[in-house]
Amino acid sequence: MAEPLLRLDGLRKHYGGLAVTDGVSLEVLPGEIHAVIGPNGAGKTTLIHEITGIVAPDEGRVVFAGQDVTRFSLPRRVRAGLARTFQITSVVAGFTARANVALAAQARSGSSFRFFRPAASERRLNDAAMQALAEVGLADRADTPAGALSHGEKRALELAIALATEPRLLLLDEPLAGAGPEETERLIALLTRLKSAYTILLVEHDMQAVFALADRISVLVYGRVIATGTVAEIRGNPEVRAAYLGEDGA
Repeated sequence: MAEPLLRLDGLRKHYGGLAVTDGVSLEVLPGEIHAVIGPNGAGKTTLIHEITGIVAPDEGRVVFAGQDVTRFSLPRRVRAGLARTFQITSVVAGFTARANVALAAQARSGSSFRFFRPAASERRLNDAAMQALAEVGLADRADTPAGALSHGEKRALELAIALATEPRLLLLDEPLAGAGPEETERLIALLTRLKSAYTILLVEHDMQAVFALADRISVLVYGRVIATGTVAEIRGNPEVRAAYLGEDGA
């Protein structure tokens, strides 16, 4: 089996007496979509925060591409190849789609934000932005203000912003949240296309999407991973059925 691109070793985070992540260990292999599922309050968002550096774990390690990044800052992790989208859309509404992505490309290169406006017109940043927009099917919306995009297009734009940071691993925090049926279908198709080029860690409540996209699934309940396996293994796991999917959910 290939060496994992991401390895979590015994991550623990307590807030007072509450263990939000309680010894989480899992591996994400190169080229796979690894989904993390679990009920509300399971610790999924805190886990993503620990991976990206927003929250420091009390115990445990985050190892990325063979390097211990547990004490790396969020920007340093981005430069190492970790990119994240958020549960709530986080685009700059007044900027065009192209400018939103160019800003991410500029941040990846280490340029100062003070020089964003003139830099956004530079060929290098413009080309990087257009390439990322093309990857998510938004090239024809490049000059549209982000605030004028549909919800699904904003989700695709967030993916383009992440791609502009040249990631080795995409961390997607509920990318389908708030999407209607048609938008969900389009976003699943988009993620399916990206699957061939990127390793993805996916946190998602939409089980139809998870079962359609994931190579492997880890189930998080009360801050602990209770099972990891293929879609078929997770569907048929009695502990998962009882704790999360329910008897009808599998």
